[in-house]
Amino acid sequence: MKKAILFTLTMVVGGPACADEVQVAVAANFTAPMKQIAARFEKDTGHKASLAFGSTGKLYAQVVNGAPFEILLAADNATPARLEKENLAVAGSRFTYAVGKLVLWSSNPDLVDTRGEVLKNGQFKHLAIANPKTAPYGTAAVQAMTKLGILPTLQSRFVQGENIAQTYQFVLTGNAELGFVALSQVCKDGKISAGSAWNVPGDLYEPIRQDAVLLAKGKNNRAAAALLAYLKGDKAGAIIKSYGYELH
Repeated sequence: MKKAILFTLTMVVGGPACADEVQVAVAANFTAPMKQIAARFEKDTGHKASLAFGSTGKLYAQVVNGAPFEILLAADNATPARLEKENLAVAGSRFTYAVGKLVLWSSNPDLVDTRGEVLKNGQFKHLAIANPKTAPYGTAAVQAMTKLGILPTLQSRFVQGENIAQTYQFVLTGNAELGFVALSQVCKDGKISAGSAWNVPGDLYEPIRQDAVLLAKGKNNRAAAALLAYLKGDKAGAIIKSYGYELH
């Protein structure tokens, strides 16, 4: 009888016993906040989020080729919409979880001025940029330089990262003196954590609306539904804003 009662209590209060796991593909710029959100999500719900990071373009290719992802957190809104049209994502599940910001950053605290004039005076050899064909932040960087009329003069200095995470590493390690990265990579609690930076004005590039979508493989996974709901909540929102993103 005691064993039966103990078993019943375990089933009632032991949340993790009923927990599920969800496979999440995450755009590289959202690495740090998503790690925090996943840890809080597991603590609060018992569900586990298994994370894989990469450029949005490469994550899309993996989904198309049968990767076991159940949620995509993209760095744009076009890719999730495309997956919906291709019946690889659940229609109506897409929403904007964050609006990203582009920043020109250097680990050298004296290199980048607050108006971005360093791009015109040419006091550097290498400029890191994410691949604009697969990384939305790379696309935004090209748009900004095009509007400023400086793209042709800077292209020969590009050091191209496969994704925004690698681009950030190029600048951090000094392989490039400066580079266009996501504000979230160099911002904590609303401040630039190190180095020098220019917040690229939003009118120089198209808004970086980052959409989440439930992929077809996750439509029956309770943990997937729970994570998407969690991303819309106040706890996740506070973490997202602390990394310099705006909420839609």
